[in-house]
Amino acid sequence: MQQEANEHHIAFIEQLVRLNGAMAELFKNSNLELFGEMNKAIKAMYREQHGKDDEVFRAIDPDCEVIYENFDMIIAVLRTTENGVIDEGARKALNKFLHNIDEAVVNIASMLGVI
Repeated sequence: MQQEANEHHIAFIEQLVRLNGAMAELFKNSNLELFGEMNKAIKAMYREQHGKDDEVFRAIDPDCEVIYENFDMIIAVLRTTENGVIDEGARKALNKFLHNIDEAVVNIASMLGVI
């Protein structure tokens, strides 16, 4: 049972690192195609974490929810843009959601001893 939990933790951390890398690149280059990479990482994180009843995943659950909810909001904002044009209001919202995710990633990494 413990080894299975550790395997889920490692897989989760790998996706957390993947998400962090995509976000760093997004902040650096503003390449919106990186949202697809972020989406894949977040879905994989969710699969590893969701429904698992162990101490580690319970401890990081609030920050995971921040990631999941803020990414859903990013997608909602992107869907409301006309012809993919991001106006100033949408840009501010996207930046806020991205910073919320970034903060949650740092919190999780800290709790897991990754940083």
